[in-house]
Amino acid sequence: MSDYTDLDKKQDTHILHSMGYAQELERRMSSFSNFAVSFSIICILSGGINSLAQATAGAGGAAIGIGWPVGCFVSLVFAVAMAQISSAYPTAGGLYHWGSILGNRFTGWLTAWFNLLGLVTVLGAINVGTYYFFMGSFGTSYFGLTDTTTVRILFLVVITGAQALVNHMGIGLTAKLTDFSGYLIFATAIALAAVCLLAAPSYEFGRLFTFANYSGEAGGNVWPSTSGTWVFLLGLLLPIYTITGYDASAHTSEETVKAAHSVPRGMVSSVLWSALFGYIMLCAFVLMLPNMDDAAKQGWNVFFWAMDSQVNPVVKDLLYLAIFVSQWLCGLATVTSVSRMIFAFSRDGGLPASKALAKVSPKHRTPVAAIWTGSILSVLFVWFTSLDFMKIGETPVYTIVVSCTVIFLFFSFAIPITLGLFAWGTSKWDKMGPWNLGEGMFKLFAILSIIAMVLIFVIGIQPPNEAALFVTVGFLLLTAIVWFGFESRRFKGPPIGEEVARRQAEIAAAEKAVGEA
Repeated sequence: MSDYTDLDKKQDTHILHSMGYAQELERRMSSFSNFAVSFSIICILSGGINSLAQATAGAGGAAIGIGWPVGCFVSLVFAVAMAQISSAYPTAGGLYHWGSILGNRFTGWLTAWFNLLGLVTVLGAINVGTYYFFMGSFGTSYFGLTDTTTVRILFLVVITGAQALVNHMGIGLTAKLTDFSGYLIFATAIALAAVCLLAAPSYEFGRLFTFANYSGEAGGNVWPSTSGTWVFLLGLLLPIYTITGYDASAHTSEETVKAAHSVPRGMVSSVLWSALFGYIMLCAFVLMLPNMDDAAKQGWNVFFWAMDSQVNPVVKDLLYLAIFVSQWLCGLATVTSVSRMIFAFSRDGGLPASKALAKVSPKHRTPVAAIWTGSILSVLFVWFTSLDFMKIGETPVYTIVVSCTVIFLFFSFAIPITLGLFAWGTSKWDKMGPWNLGEGMFKLFAILSIIAMVLIFVIGIQPPNEAALFVTVGFLLLTAIVWFGFESRRFKGPPIGEEVARRQAEIAAAEKAVGEA
């Protein structure tokens, strides 16, 4: 980062000080690293593969050929609107601050809880997906492992613990690994696409735009029997679930050089590149399938079924290894995002034990307690929701909560975007950052984001995840009780106005404690 001058550093620090915060974390992430951390969490080799059956066992080829671009556009409208706000307010835990500054203490607190709950559960979901991928690729065939709750949780303890340890050791090491992850995802996606095309029995491009209805038994009961329209809409969850996590660029703002420029670019470019390479990879996979009807019947096993039947075993195992490493690195980047959200919310007293959770290690310049807390909570979430009695009807609670995860995350995106729609040009938001769409374009994307949020909520509560509606409503009621019963009197929110000036002595002391020059 030879182009990062003292003047640039002074500007980054000045912006942070103007918001009432110390430069406790270390700015070691380049613009590419900021892009790579979001690109790694999106990880088309994780969600794009582990959730593939939502498309192939739904609307068939059209769920990829048409559905993937549509779903990616839904994610893009959120990313573009968030990029505008992130350029003006580049802080760790960005969403929480945006919700507070553009709204009030309550909207900030609500945004934080939605985002935090979504991040913790999505970390668990990512690592569970990695576990099932490992079992399907190596665990059963090479190690003779059987899927049990004990094996699953032990696996998660090991890989999540390793991800937390790397994060503990400093953003420099984490950034190097997520940079590598970015290149690995690009290379593996292209290699997988090439292998699929070489193994394809024919190139029936028409199947990418052919609608089918494989709901019910025809699709291995991935989706209950429903109409063709609904099964296509449900298939949008594949790209929408996969193309999320780009808020990580905002969460690592305080560790990124030239953050006001780098963060919005990292956020938007991670979505665009993931959408493009994911489309190439998944279209190639669909073309490789011997028969769409037979593929749909495989349900959740469609990826391994196709690879086993069409690809050379040695080539297949090499691809599996690269995909497994990419998925682990996806979890690594997610730990970074979770921990920065916990850290940011805690330094304003938003969580129990906030003083400990907001502490930054002078040696490693990382929020150590936040890293391990987020990691442990994600494993506990998977363990608790995996217990035999944790079901609502015939649907496991884990599956329902993962569906809620998407809703919670996008709610946390939609709240500050909606507030920004009304705050533009007012005293709450009268100064834009260097990445500026202009009022008309921002408001267009903000309105599109609100429409997209309605779509995500509606399809997210459809069978077999209809209980997600009750979980979401229950969470809203619980947050209302907690806010009005306790937090409305206790929680002060981020520093604003004169409070920023009063914090200058604390800022200097905090920076001295961690060795910030």
